[in-house]
Amino acid sequence: MNDKSKKPQKLKARLPRGLEDRGPAEIAATRRMTDAIRKVYELYGFEPVETPAIEYTDALGKFLPDQDRPNEGVFSFQDDDEQWMSLRYDLTAPLARHFAENFQFLAQPYRSYRFGWVFRNEKPGPGRFRQFMQFDADTVGAPTMAADAEICMMAADTMEALGIERGQYVVKVNNRKVLDGVMEAIGVTEEKTKLTVLRALDKYDRLGANGVRELLGSGRKDESGDYTKGAGLSDDQIKRLIWFLTLRSEPWGIVETTRQNFNPLIKLLPTQSEEPHYEVDLLSAFDNAYGSNKTFHEGIEDFRAIEEIVVSSGYSDGRIIVDPSVVRGLEYYTGPVYEVELLLETKDEKGRPVRFGSVGGGGRYDGLVSRFRGEPVPATGFSIGVSRLQAALTLIGKLTKEKEPGPVVVTMLGGEMAHYQKMVAELRKANIRAELYLGNPKHGIGQQLKYADKRNSPCAIIQGSNEKEQGLVVVRDLVAGAELATLEKGRDDYLAKQAEAQTSVKESELVAGVRKILDKHKISWN
Repeated sequence: MNDKSKKPQKLKARLPRGLEDRGPAEIAATRRMTDAIRKVYELYGFEPVETPAIEYTDALGKFLPDQDRPNEGVFSFQDDDEQWMSLRYDLTAPLARHFAENFQFLAQPYRSYRFGWVFRNEKPGPGRFRQFMQFDADTVGAPTMAADAEICMMAADTMEALGIERGQYVVKVNNRKVLDGVMEAIGVTEEKTKLTVLRALDKYDRLGANGVRELLGSGRKDESGDYTKGAGLSDDQIKRLIWFLTLRSEPWGIVETTRQNFNPLIKLLPTQSEEPHYEVDLLSAFDNAYGSNKTFHEGIEDFRAIEEIVVSSGYSDGRIIVDPSVVRGLEYYTGPVYEVELLLETKDEKGRPVRFGSVGGGGRYDGLVSRFRGEPVPATGFSIGVSRLQAALTLIGKLTKEKEPGPVVVTMLGGEMAHYQKMVAELRKANIRAELYLGNPKHGIGQQLKYADKRNSPCAIIQGSNEKEQGLVVVRDLVAGAELATLEKGRDDYLAKQAEAQTSVKESELVAGVRKILDKHKISWN
C-alpha cells in the first residue's frame, strides 16, 4: 500500500445561517441613520449608556420561549464556574440589571438610550436574523402615563427626522391591561396559557387570522413542516379574541366615545384583510359583552391619560392612534404597549409589492427592575429595529447605500518609503484621509490606480523620479478621470477634461492641491 500523505483539506469559508456580513456602504448608512435617531433622543433629554452583550442568564430572565433548557430562544453557555451566561436578546433586560445594580448613583427618573447588536436563537428566515441591531430609549422610575405619552411622541418625531413624512407612518398604542382584561373575561387565567395566547396574537400581522386561530387552538405547522403547539382554547374563546384583535378606531376614537358613555355602536368598515374591522365604543361594548372588569377599565384609564397629553401636545392628527391588534410578544410588558408602523407602499427590485409593517415598538414594564430591587420600580421604553428600518429607508430612497469617499492614495514608484509616508502624514495632519499603497512593490502605476478606484478614492498622489528631482507631485483627480470614460463630446472636450483630471503641484503645496479637488467634488470626512 502506497503510504502517501494526504493533501490537507481547505477549510470551507461559510457564513452561519441567520447572520450577515456588512460592508462599508451599509455601515455608513447605519451610522447616518443612528446619528439622526440619537439627535432626537438627546433632544428629549435621554443620555447614552452601554451594557455588555453577555449577561448572566437569570439576569436576562426567562422572557423568551419558556422551555426546559436555559438557551431556548437565546444563545447560552456555562462559564468556568458553571454559571449560565447568555447573549442579550434585547436591550431592555440588561438595562433593568444596570439600573438595579447602580440604583444609588443614578438620577431618578433615569433616562437613557442605547444601541447595539442583540441575538436570538431562533429559526432564521427571510427578514429574520439571529443577530440584529436595536436602538432603545427608556425612562425608569416614572410611574405616570406622561412617560409613555412622551415615548410615543418621540417615536413620531424620530420617524420624521429620518425623512418619513407625516401620514407615511403611525404610532399604534394598546395596553396589556386591556388584553389581560379580555383574557380574564373569556376564562383564560393560567399564566403560561396567557403568554402563549399573547405570542399567538402578536403574530397576527405576519400570519393573518387563520394562522393565529391555529396557534390559539391545537397548533400550527409552518411551510417547512415545523410544528408549534397551540394554546388549546375553545372555538368560542378564539372567536372572541379574534374579534377584539380586529377592532379599529379613528385616532383616539375609542377613548373619546368611552367618555361620552354611548351605547355600543358597531359599524362594519370596508377592508381588504381576512377579517372585518369594526369601529366601536370599546368600553361599552366590552362591558355589555362580559360585564365590568377592573383590569380592563384600568387599561382604558391609561388610554385617557395618554390621550390628554398627546392631544395637548399637538400629536392627535393621526400620528398616534389606539389599535387593539398591538400585542408585543415579550412577557415582561405590564401596561401600555406601542408599535411604529410604516404605511408606505413600494416594490422590491423584482417589482413585487413590499409591506414594511412594524419597525419599532416598546411598552411599560413595571416588574422587570422589581425582580432585582424587591420593590415596585416603574419603567417604560421604546426600541427601534435598526436593521429592519434601514432596509425600509433604503428601499424607499430615504437612505442611500452609496460608498463613502475612500482615502487619498499615495502611490509607490520605487522611491524611499519614508519619503512617501511623509506625504501621507502631511495629509493626515490636515485632517484628510490618506493611505500609502502597501501592496506588492513590483506593482506598476496602473495596478495601484486600479486599487485606488476600488477604494473609491477621490484622488491619487503620484511622484516618480522625474517629479522628485523637480520637487513636484502629480495629483490625479480620480472622480474627473471616471467621467472621461463616459464623455461623448469631441476631442477638445476630452483633452480639456484630461487636463483637469491631472495637475502637478509643488511638494510644499500638496495639501492645498488635494484640498482643491476635494472642495471641487464637495468631499469631506466627518
